[in-house]
Amino acid sequence: MSNVLSLAPLFRQSVGFDRFNDLFESALRSSENGSSYPPYNVEKHGDDQYRIVVAAAGLREEDLELQVERGVLTVTGGKRERAAESVSYLYQGIAQRGFKLSFRLADHIEVKAATLSHGLLNIDLVRVVPEEAKPKRIPIGGDKPALQG
Repeated sequence: MSNVLSLAPLFRQSVGFDRFNDLFESALRSSENGSSYPPYNVEKHGDDQYRIVVAAAGLREEDLELQVERGVLTVTGGKRERAAESVSYLYQGIAQRGFKLSFRLADHIEVKAATLSHGLLNIDLVRVVPEEAKPKRIPIGGDKPALQG
């Protein structure tokens, strides 16, 4: 029996970065809530492209709201009350409760697009790194004399 701590569950909450403290905080927050509704996937489609897929069965575009504030993407949804709806359910297996999901985004991660198709909300993210933040290769000049000041 091994006492090794696996950190793999912590990395499921990250989108585009590997900051241990933020991952640890979000993992603790999600375990305290105990709710995993609605189910979602975080996908990586390339070095700089990500997608969050949220199961939004029974919801329409006007039932969902996306907001980015201070590097946190918040997805809020829920069935709005329908005044003209006079349906009595014999069995209701499709959850229609409200939800709020939050994803901490890394620096330079931007929401590119969001689409709702076949009951799945697809949120496309892209990493846009400005030129000044990209690593620069510094050539070594062996034949040139050093500057003397």
